[in-house]
Amino acid sequence: MSALPECVEVVTGTAPAASVIWLHGLGADGYDFVPVVKELDVNALPGLAGGVRFVFPHAPLRPVTVNGGMVMRAWYDIRMVDLVRLEDEAGLRESEASCAALIAREAGRGIPARRIVVAGFSQGGAVTLQTGLRHGERLAGLMVLSSYLPLAAHVAGERAPANRDVPIFMAHGSDDPVVARERAVASREQLAGLGYAVEWAEYPMEHTLCLEEIADIRAWLGRVLA
Repeated sequence: MSALPECVEVVTGTAPAASVIWLHGLGADGYDFVPVVKELDVNALPGLAGGVRFVFPHAPLRPVTVNGGMVMRAWYDIRMVDLVRLEDEAGLRESEASCAALIAREAGRGIPARRIVVAGFSQGGAVTLQTGLRHGERLAGLMVLSSYLPLAAHVAGERAPANRDVPIFMAHGSDDPVVARERAVASREQLAGLGYAVEWAEYPMEHTLCLEEIADIRAWLGRVLA
C-alpha cells in the first residue's frame, strides 16, 4: 500500500456514516477547503445526522515545471499550460495510489467504499478522476471542481467495472483562466461517451468556488449519500 499523506480531518458528528476525501489544488494544502465544511451543513441532510468525516490530505512538495521549478505542494508536475502535452504520468499514478490508500483507511475505520465520496479542486479534481474511475470498489460519487480528465487516452482501457455507474459532479467557472472551460467540457464529453452519469454545473467565475456552487455541492452530497 502507498504511504498515507498527512491530512487535516474534520468530523461533523459523533457517529460519521460517510466520508469525503477532498484533494486541494496546486500550491494549496489540506486546510484550503476546511472552511467550506461549515457552509455545507451536512448533518442536516437525510441520513447524515451522525455526521461526515472530511479528510483533507496535503499533497507532497515537488518542483513544478510551469512555475519555473518552484517547489510547492502538488499532486503531480505540470509541464505545459495546456494540461495535455507531456503529462506527468508517474506523478498522477503516485497520487492515485495515495488516494486509494486513503479510501482503504476509511474502510478500515468502518466506512465502506459506497459511503465514500472522493472530491478535488483543480489538480485534486484530476486525481479524483484518476483514482475513482479505476477504483475496484463502488464509491458513492466523484466531485470534480474546476478540473479535467487526466491521462484521457488510458481511461477506456483502465477503468474499473465497479465504478462505471458512479455519479460524477463536475463544476466549472465559465471564465477560468487556469483550466480552460473547453478542456473541462471535452473531459465531460469523453466521460459521457464512455457511459458515465455526469452532472455538469457552470458558474460565472474564474478558478475558484462560489456560494451557488457550494449549495449545489451540498444538494449533490445529499443525493449520493442519502
